[in-house]
Amino acid sequence: MDIATLVTLLSPCLPFLLNLGNKIVEGASQKIGEDTWTTAKAIWTKLHPHIEAKAAAMEAVTDLTNHPDDVDFQASFRVQLKKILEADPELSADITKILADAAQKSPQIGKFNIDATGSNIGVIGDGTKVDGGIHFGTKPGA
Repeated sequence: MDIATLVTLLSPCLPFLLNLGNKIVEGASQKIGEDTWTTAKAIWTKLHPHIEAKAAAMEAVTDLTNHPDDVDFQASFRVQLKKILEADPELSADITKILADAAQKSPQIGKFNIDATGSNIGVIGDGTKVDGGIHFGTKPGA
C-alpha cells in the first residue's frame, strides 16, 4: 500500500472526519466528492480506533488538520500511518481492499492529476508526466 497516496486521500477529509456527526459533515461530499468521501469514511472507520489509541498518531492528525499544506505534518502523519499499518497486517489488508474496491468503482480514487509549477512541489506515486501535469498513483499499464 502506498502510504503517501493514503495521506493524500485522507488529508482533505480530516476536518470532516474529525467532526463526524456534526452538521459540517453534510457538505463534505459536495466539497470533496462523493466517491472520495465514501472511501475516506470507510478507511477512517477502520483506522480511527488505532490512531486514537496512539497519542503520536492523534497529534499528527490534529497537526495535519490544522496545517493541511505543511509537508512536515504530512510526513509525520505518513510515519504514524506506516507504523500502525506495519503493526497490524489485517488492518493494512482491510484498507488495501477498501482502496481497491473504490478504484474499481471510480478509477480516479488514488489518482491525482495536477498542473503545478514553482518550488516545494511534491510528487506521489511514479511521477509520470500526464498532459502537462503530474500523474499520482500507479503508472498506467503497470
